[in-house]
Amino acid sequence: MAQHVTPELKAWIVQQARAGYTPESVLQAMRAAGWEEAVALDAMEDALEGFVRTLPQPVPPAAPVRPHLASDGSPRAIDVGDRIVTVHVALHRPRLAVLGNVLSDEECAALIRAAESRLKRSRTVQTKTGGEELNADRTSDGMFFRRGESPLIQRIEARLSRLVHWPVENGEGLQVLRYRPGAVYKPHYDYFDPSAPGTARITERGGQRVATLVIYLNEPVRGGGTTFPDVGLEVLPQRGHAVFFAYDQPDPATLTLHGGAPVLEGEKWVATKWLRESEFTP
Repeated sequence: MAQHVTPELKAWIVQQARAGYTPESVLQAMRAAGWEEAVALDAMEDALEGFVRTLPQPVPPAAPVRPHLASDGSPRAIDVGDRIVTVHVALHRPRLAVLGNVLSDEECAALIRAAESRLKRSRTVQTKTGGEELNADRTSDGMFFRRGESPLIQRIEARLSRLVHWPVENGEGLQVLRYRPGAVYKPHYDYFDPSAPGTARITERGGQRVATLVIYLNEPVRGGGTTFPDVGLEVLPQRGHAVFFAYDQPDPATLTLHGGAPVLEGEKWVATKWLRESEFTP
C-alpha cells in the first residue's frame, strides 16, 4: 500500500527538530514505525525546509564605527562649525582624503611658534618593549602638545573631532614635527604591530590607532611630500591642508603604508593627530 505524507507527520517531524533530535535519529524512528525510507526522507525534507524558514535569521555583526568624513553625496566641502573644510581627493581603498582649509595661516604660524622651543629629535614607538627609541628611519625634530593645553590646541582638537566624527578624548596629543633639508621618514604604518611583544602595553592607554591626520603647517621649497607607496600617491604639502587616512584593522591590507619624502630645499612643518579606538590616557 502506498504511504502518504500527512500534515500530522510533518508536524511530528518539526516537533522532533524543536526538541533537538538529529535528522538521523528521526529517520531511524520513522523506519522503525514502518515508514519507507524514501517516503520518510521526502517528508523530512519538506517539513524541515518550512521549519528552517521560520527560524530567526542571524544578524551579521555591525562593522565597528571608525573615524570618518561626512559621506552624504561625496561632498566637496564639509562644515565643521568654525570653518568650511574642502575635499580635494577621496580614495575608498585606502580610506583616504586630501583636505583643504583645515587650519588658517594664523593657526599654522601659531603652532610653529608654540612648538619651536620645545623641539627634540623625533622618536618612534618601540613595539618590542612598549617604550620609545631613536630611529634612523625618522630624522625629524618634534614635540607633543598636551591635549587641551591651550585655547589654540582646544580649538583645533574640537574642529578635528567634528571633522572626522571622533571624540576629542580618543585622540593622542597633537604632535608638531620639523623636517630640515634631507630629513625623511621612511615608509611605515601608524598602527601598532599586533604580534610585537610591547603592543599590549602600548594599547593599554586607548587601544589601537585607527586613523591619522597629517596637517601641513608650511610649504617647503622642494620635496617633503607624504607618499603612499601601495597606491602610488604623493600628497604635496600646502599650508593649512591635511591628509586623513583610516585603517579598520592593524594589517597591511589597509594599504596605509606611508612615509615622508626627503625635504630637498627649505623646511617642512607638520602637525600630526593620531586617533585611538577608545579614550587615550597620556
